[in-house]
Parts: sequence; structure tokens; C-alpha cells
Amino acid sequence: MTALSKVVLVTGGGQGLGKSICLRLAGQGYNVYGTSRKADPSQQPQGYHLLAMDVTDDASVGHAVAEIIQREGRIDVVVNNAGLGIQGAAEDITPDLAKQLFDTNVFGPHRVCRAVVPHMRSLRKGLIINISSVAANFGLPYRSFYSASKAALDRYSEALSTEVDRFGITVVVVQPGEFNTNIGASRLRPPVISEANKPGYDKAMEILGSSLHYSRDPDELAQVISRIIASSKPKATYIVAQGMQRISVLAKKILPGRMFERMVRKHYE
Repeated sequence: MTALSKVVLVTGGGQGLGKSICLRLAGQGYNVYGTSRKADPSQQPQGYHLLAMDVTDDASVGHAVAEIIQREGRIDVVVNNAGLGIQGAAEDITPDLAKQLFDTNVFGPHRVCRAVVPHMRSLRKGLIINISSVAANFGLPYRSFYSASKAALDRYSEALSTEVDRFGITVVVVQPGEFNTNIGASRLRPPVISEANKPGYDKAMEILGSSLHYSRDPDELAQVISRIIASSKPKATYIVAQGMQRISVLAKKILPGRMFERMVRKHYE
């Protein structure tokens, strides 16, 4: 099947990493449908379609998927990119705030998968790419629930991969590091940071803000997504990170647990 004939659905395709993925794939000839909660049918981006979809709403997901299938006859590739960030000491994150994050980062991709898997199964083929994070590999201080949500998505994807492989469906996890997007501005935050946690939180946020070596171009991730789609046998997991972020993933695997924790504390304190 040529690139031109493949239909690709990218959630969170209105901005940031998702927009970069849509633009690159569209530029390569794929038939791309991005989604956004705020999509305006009268204002379409150049090169790809943008549909309204709220991944926290079953009906919204079902409607968008059905519309694409009605228009194109199939969906060949899904990139579950829509997600939220969160920051704050674990103690200060309310259960409701944590549930809001998980509803987008874990149950959102699950809703999309539930909508597309029956269709892909009927075609006996399909590719699902779940955008996780290098944060899935370790518990980042003051972003505990972000790490937890992405770790949950990784394990979900691993199980799903085994379940759907017999139907010709491939599941891939992509773990990006930090890129130059506006995710920081949209992170969920607790209404109050307790006095006991404030010094550590302020220091961590200072480091997080300064490491906007987040100057890396989101198209770097888009290129990896393009290679995955073009591959006949993609790997289970791709890490798209450089420098300390990539080294940290390796260190987590080889260092004793407490030694790794001390390394993290030294970095943030």
C-alpha cells in the first residue's frame, strides 16, 4: 500500500507534537486526519483534515472515528498523541486532579483503541502508535502522576499488542523526551502547594523550566513516526530522546534502585 492510500488518524493534531506529525505525514502523501477538542470545521489546516474529538468522551471518539471510516472506508494507522502534563508534589495532587490526567493520558488512548480495533480486525491489518514518554521509565519528582500515567500507558500497550497481534494489528510505543511545545503552559496544577513542599517544588520547576533545551524541533519525533509507519517490522518501543534524558533511561535499568534515586535527588536538589 502506498503512502498516498494510507489513512492516518492522529489525536491531538491541532498543536505541538501532534501538529508536527500531521504536517510531516501529510507532506509525504499520507491521508491524514488530526483531531482536536477545539477543531473548527470552517478553519482547516493546510495539508490535512482536522476533526473535533475529545478523547475523554466516548461519544466524541466514536463519532470522529466513524466519520473517518465513512469518508475513507478505513483507518490504517492511529497515533494516540493527545495528552496532558501535570506538576505538583504528590501530596498536593487531589484524587480528582489525578483522575483528570489519567482520563486523558490512559483512558483516552483506550477509548480510541476500542473504537478502531474492531475496524482494523475486520481488515486484518492496522498499526497503533501510542505516544508515551521517557518519564514512563522513572518517577519524576513533582510530576509523579505524569510518570504514573505514561507507565500505565506503556503496560496497557504491551498487553494490547499481544492481544491484537493475531488479528494483524501491530502496537508500538514511542517514548519522546522534551521538545519545544507548549505542554508546559497547559500542565494541570493543584490549587495550593503546601509550605512543606514548596521549596522542593520551586527548585524542581526552576530546573524544569531551564532545561528548555526543549528547543528540540518536534519534527524530529514526526520523522520517527514516519519511519515506524513505513517499516514492515517496527520495534515494540522507540525512545526519542538525547543527552541526559536517554542516559537516565539506561541508568534506571542498570543501577540499584536507591542509587538511582540518589542520582535523581542530586539533580533536583
